[in-house]
Amino acid sequence: MRAMSSSQHIVTHALPHASHARREARTATSSLTVSWARSEAEVREAQALRYQVFAVEMGARLSTPQGAPAGLDIDLFDAYCEHLLVRAAGEDGDVGPVVGTYRVLTPAAAKRAGGLYSDTEFDLTRLRALRARVAEIGRSCVQADYRSGGAIIALWGALAEFMARNGLDTVIGCASVSMRDGGHYAASLWKQLAATHLASIDCQVRPRLPLPIEHLRQDLVVEPPALIRGYLRCGAKLMGEPAWDPDFNTADLPLILRTADLPARFRRTAG
Repeated sequence: MRAMSSSQHIVTHALPHASHARREARTATSSLTVSWARSEAEVREAQALRYQVFAVEMGARLSTPQGAPAGLDIDLFDAYCEHLLVRAAGEDGDVGPVVGTYRVLTPAAAKRAGGLYSDTEFDLTRLRALRARVAEIGRSCVQADYRSGGAIIALWGALAEFMARNGLDTVIGCASVSMRDGGHYAASLWKQLAATHLASIDCQVRPRLPLPIEHLRQDLVVEPPALIRGYLRCGAKLMGEPAWDPDFNTADLPLILRTADLPARFRRTAG
């Protein structure tokens, strides 16, 4: 899940709250470590990975702040978010490179930021009663060599613990799908997943700039991207039709996940 860059403000600090002790855990499937960014330098590592995935790999047009360092994906919300990092194993015990990242916006931080990023893409009116317990995750990405599942499991395990520690029970965000084929894949994916993974009506939202589904093919038999498959395996549901993001050339699927719906292995981590 990720939110697109739109701010013209300079990011100066994005440090975790004092209660966020550094937590590291190795997955059972690969030598990955998970931690919360504790310095601006670590946030920059996440932003560099995001740039490589979104701008270089996906061809997104990033609206970075004037004067920002080259090769980074930066926006206003970074300064209010906690940044979760997954690192590959380094050599000889050294700290390895960041290969996966999420940023997390808590309800208190969202108030300071003036709202959730998802508010700019969707009408979230029906979620009003949930907002005090909702964390928004965004700018999620995993380096191509690590998209088989281990990094996603590591991220979600740490996120579940974070949610439990902060008394939060719901996660929302957007999962982006490439529109390099003109949007036919995205429209077909929405049609396919809506039949099996649509949230209840009280959690459905409306896109502010909808993907023009009625003008696209919806009958293709498609396989969801690895990241979306990971979200769905964790119990996520679609909140409605995708929004169109022209800057990233993607269709953004709004997703919601209640921590009570997480698989048992994540709930054990959270406890």
